[in-house]
Amino acid sequence: MAETGRDLLRRAAGRAENDGGDTAGDDSDAGAFPFDPDEVDLADAEVLERLEPAVREWWVDEFGRYVAQNGGFFTPPQREAIPLVDEGTNPLVCAPTGSGKTLASFTAILNDLFGRARESDDGLDNAVYCLYISPLKSLANDIHRNLEVPLEGIRERLDDRGEDVEVRHAIRHGDTDTAERQRMLEETPHILNTTPETLAILLNAPKFREKLRSVEYVIVDEIHSLAENKRGTHLSVSLERLENLVETSPTRIGCSATVEPLETMAEFLVGRDDAGAVREYEIVDTRFVRDFDLRLECPTDDLINTPRSAVQSGFYDRLHELIASHDNTLVFTNTRSGAERVLENLRERFDAYDDANSGCHHGSLSKERRTAVEEGLKDGSLDVVTTSTSLELGIDMPHLDLVVQVGSPKSVAALLQRVGRAGHSLGQTVEGRVIALDRDELVECAVMLEKAESGFVDRVFVPENAQDVAAQHVYGMAINAVRREGEILRTLRRAYPYRNYDDAEWERLLTYLTADYDGMEEKNVYAKVWRDENDPPDGEHHHPEFDVGAPLIGKRGRMARVIYMTNIGTIPDSFTCDVQTRRTDEWVGQLDEDYLDTLEKGDVFVLGGDRFEYRYRRGSKVYVDRTAAQPTVPSWFSERLPLSYDLGREIAAFQRELLDRLEAEGAPAVREWLRTFPVDENSVRAITRLFDEQRRYAGPESVATHDRFVVEEVLDREEYRRHFYVHSTYGRRFNDGLSRLVAARCARRSNANVQVAVADNGFSLSMPLNRKVDIGAVLRDLDPARVRTDLRDALDGTDLLQRYFRINATRSLMILKRYKGYEKSAAEQQVSAEMLLSFAEDLEDFAVIDETYREIIEDKLNVAAIEEVLAALGRGEVEVVTTELDSPTPRAFGLATLLASDVVLAEDESAVLQEFHDRVLESIEGESEGDGEDVAVGES
Repeated sequence: MAETGRDLLRRAAGRAENDGGDTAGDDSDAGAFPFDPDEVDLADAEVLERLEPAVREWWVDEFGRYVAQNGGFFTPPQREAIPLVDEGTNPLVCAPTGSGKTLASFTAILNDLFGRARESDDGLDNAVYCLYISPLKSLANDIHRNLEVPLEGIRERLDDRGEDVEVRHAIRHGDTDTAERQRMLEETPHILNTTPETLAILLNAPKFREKLRSVEYVIVDEIHSLAENKRGTHLSVSLERLENLVETSPTRIGCSATVEPLETMAEFLVGRDDAGAVREYEIVDTRFVRDFDLRLECPTDDLINTPRSAVQSGFYDRLHELIASHDNTLVFTNTRSGAERVLENLRERFDAYDDANSGCHHGSLSKERRTAVEEGLKDGSLDVVTTSTSLELGIDMPHLDLVVQVGSPKSVAALLQRVGRAGHSLGQTVEGRVIALDRDELVECAVMLEKAESGFVDRVFVPENAQDVAAQHVYGMAINAVRREGEILRTLRRAYPYRNYDDAEWERLLTYLTADYDGMEEKNVYAKVWRDENDPPDGEHHHPEFDVGAPLIGKRGRMARVIYMTNIGTIPDSFTCDVQTRRTDEWVGQLDEDYLDTLEKGDVFVLGGDRFEYRYRRGSKVYVDRTAAQPTVPSWFSERLPLSYDLGREIAAFQRELLDRLEAEGAPAVREWLRTFPVDENSVRAITRLFDEQRRYAGPESVATHDRFVVEEVLDREEYRRHFYVHSTYGRRFNDGLSRLVAARCARRSNANVQVAVADNGFSLSMPLNRKVDIGAVLRDLDPARVRTDLRDALDGTDLLQRYFRINATRSLMILKRYKGYEKSAAEQQVSAEMLLSFAEDLEDFAVIDETYREIIEDKLNVAAIEEVLAALGRGEVEVVTTELDSPTPRAFGLATLLASDVVLAEDESAVLQEFHDRVLESIEGESEGDGEDVAVGES
């Protein structure tokens, strides 16, 4: 009689007792311990019954430990996902880091493959059965290593039975050498770990693509990090091309940590059928099965008057205390330079840290250094590692028990992703500390942590109808074979990002790909495909497999396959620009290209301690004039992550509730309310003081809320400038787009150069003092129906447009990065793009130009949100309040320092903030302190 799941549980309990009952109840012990099989959820038994005997035994031996939080020894995502995969259902598995979601996906697949290999005399075919797709090479490498454990464990149990069964796996990405690739053709892995870019190449590799016809499973890991950008767009079409190739539709499994909206991510994963219907899927939503211990801390309750050195000392003392009280700590900062600076200061201030027990990890470091740090995190030898974003995904860190985030990670999803690296298994509490060092981020982080505890998650926005990605895939499909035009279009439209791709967009794409524009070949831009109806049998272009007159598409050029294979992908190359003075042609340093996105003509920045006014760029050279003017764009700006739009809306709602409580009940009631948030007392008092001073200085209407924009107008007679501070909490992308619209109107109305600085909580405009514009009227006059057109006009001639045209021209294969053995650098690509841009802009409905504007306006400047908010403004649901003041309000200090000083120079920023604060206090001096900021800590 077959052994039931309940029998297995009893046998597992018996084995655990024999293996050492003294470990019972010790969740930290890796060995088994006794449990009562009758108390284990029956679902565990049902899942076990699905597994092959050897797989089942391996699982029980490896994980046969009852964990109360799991309700058994399968984690919640495993208990739900394994049966779904086993039944061939497409699941999206959403669960925290460390909850076993990837293993859940692989377990059902390994069970199937080992079972089939046992039943066949010849074992599995020499072909790929499962594709595991990861956004990171390091993550693919880590999963590759982690697969060795179950594969080897299951094989050992089969060996004990005298069964010789083989299930192979391998990894293939850009670093895989030629010899290893050749070996894969001869001895093909049954499970192939790869990246989106390599999958696209394999689909066009004449020999290896045949190995993919047998694929029955596709796992897309960290799907949220792909869906939000063009790498995910590219992958979604690759999966539909795989559908065209395989014998039966593969089971698609998506793995993600905390993400929203779940339905969107699931539809992105599964795509649609030829009729446009969404393929069936199930969502495994176990995002909140882990216990979180999150808290916001601040070194002081007064970030303005406390000396900068004291704030820094308090921060590093607390950080050292946290590290010392934990085994392994991961410290996230928001910039790479910040990660290096934190580690350097820890080593300088404390003898406890050296090269042996501490490290730094980010993308600018060598692969060898990053690998060494990763190994130290895995084996627990590093007490602390500082990083920016490079360790958000990827490797398992089994010894990590604390994550510290310095400053705001800008979204709840990013916070949970980072903090989730700690306590890397269910049953352990995830401990995270966020330390805020300025008042704007203090407010942001307080809302973020409260929302994280309540289950709120920011949405992922998927780029749609990207013409550059479509160009690559149409070219790739044409290279593989002459195809019906309708088949290619249907393949595109099955992918979620192209579900609304219309005929007009298709025609624009084909007009570009067939080079059906006068003068294109003179610019060395050649046709990629031909498009024609199938000739009669005696015609020059007759293809017997198709009906006469059938619309067909095929590749053009003998080098087509080489061009495609060496130029596809969506990750843009970037470069540093040499900065030279216009008059003397003196080289003064270099700027990262990303930084140029933030610069407009006339902006002032600091480089090497000197100030320069930006004039223009030519290729990879930036031309500037020396100046004594105050900087307008801080030098760290391009590195900072943008605040998510959804979190920005929550901040606006928070500010409304805080103001209502402050007006109705006073500061003590606000402090009492804030103590219900996961924040320390310093944070409570600092936030209360900030809004109390704001209200007393400029009134409650000076704070932006979900239904109010605020415009502050401040006259700077010393600099002879008129400054406007527009309060809008909707994030930097939103504010970047809106500020361009407002600045363009202001420049026309004032006939003056308008300086702009953008932040997450608003933007600043500056013009000569003898010019005056009603910013509130400008905002009210903006027509949501014209926003896209107006933004397109505002982008004309900007460096931002030039840069994104280069990126999209390269992705569209209009500019070739590699050709006939020559590799064109990003700087050379930029020169080529600048020569092509004016030509391309003169072409009607040119796909590459259209995509450039679409990407900037939709993906970078959040035009949909701008349209939504302006429509609400037009309906009277949002008001604009303008306030004239002698000095910026406390909520505008951050915006004001963007125009007042280079905030990299901490002493300058402190002095400016202190000056602003003194003016505010002087203005409200003599008013009743009323609610008593001097109340002792712990009182209401």
